[in-house]
Amino acid sequence: MSIIADQVTKVYGKQNALNGVSFDIAKGEIVGFLGPNGAGKSTMMKIVTCYIPPTTGKVSVCGYDVMDQSIDARKCIGYLPEHNPLYLDMYVREYLAFVGGIYKVSNLRKRVEEMIDMVGLGVEAHKKIEALSKGYRQRVGLAQAMIHNPQVLILDEPTSGLDPNQLSEIRDLIIRIGKEKTVMLSTHIMQEVEAICNRAIIIHKGNIVTDRPTAELRNTMTGSGYQLELELSGTISKNQLMSIPGVSAVESISANKWLITTNTKNDIRKEIADKATSEGSSVLTMMKVEQKLEDVFKQLTGSQQEEAVKP
Repeated sequence: MSIIADQVTKVYGKQNALNGVSFDIAKGEIVGFLGPNGAGKSTMMKIVTCYIPPTTGKVSVCGYDVMDQSIDARKCIGYLPEHNPLYLDMYVREYLAFVGGIYKVSNLRKRVEEMIDMVGLGVEAHKKIEALSKGYRQRVGLAQAMIHNPQVLILDEPTSGLDPNQLSEIRDLIIRIGKEKTVMLSTHIMQEVEAICNRAIIIHKGNIVTDRPTAELRNTMTGSGYQLELELSGTISKNQLMSIPGVSAVESISANKWLITTNTKNDIRKEIADKATSEGSSVLTMMKVEQKLEDVFKQLTGSQQEEAVKP
C-alpha cells in the first residue's frame, strides 16, 4: 500500500480533530477525501505529508513512517496545497527548476520540459507566473508537485476557483496522473468525486463514516428504501398512493406526476401499477431515482453547520 493510516488520533487542546482514523490507499487509486468544514480533512492531509505529527496512531507512506522516517517519506510525496504557494515573480521554467533543484533532480532541464509537456504548459512556459490564469497556475502547482517523480500525490482542493473549461482540463490531467501514481485529493465538489475518483472516504467530526468505491457511493443510504418517479395518465390522490404497502412518502412533482419514497428494498412497482389501474388510470412512466452524491453526503454528515477548530 502507498498510504496506510492506522488508528490516527489528533488532539488540539480539548479539541479532537481525528478519532482513531484508519484507511489505506494503493498505487493506481485516486481517492477523494471528503467532509464538511472542520471534519478533519486538512489535519489528516497535514499528517500524511509530514507537516504535523499525530497524537497517537501511525501513518506510513510507501513503507516509511511519517514520524520516524520523515525525510524518506517526503521524498515519495508530491503536495499541492489548497492555496497554491507559487513565487509569482518567477518565470515558469525558472520556478520549476528552482523546485527541482531543492529535490536534487537529475537531468533537471530535461525534467522541467517533461513536466511542462505533461501538464500542458507549453504555450505559457515563457511567462512569469503572475501573468498566468488560475487554471495555468494550478498546472504549475501540479508540475512542481511532480517534478521529483513522487509515487504519491496529495492534492487539496485542486480545482477550486476554476472555470468549467479549466475544471475539465485539470480533471483529465489528474486522471492521467492517477494511472501511474497514488492520488489522494480533498474536495467539496461531489461532481468532481464522480469525475475523478475511484473511491471516496467521507470523514465527519474526526471519524470516517464511509469508505467505498465511488460507483457504490449512491447506494449508501441511512434508510432502507428507494425513490420512484411516477407519471400517470389520469388523476390519483396522495392518500391513495400512500395506502400502498411499502410507500412511506409521496410528493407531487406536477399534474399526475409523483415522487414516491419507499421504506422497503422490495420491488413494489406492480402494486403501484395495480393501484393506478384500480383508480381508472394507467402508468405512463415509472423509474427509479438515482440518489445524488450530495444527498449521500448530507445523510452521512448531517446538516450541522457548526465550525470545529481547523488548524
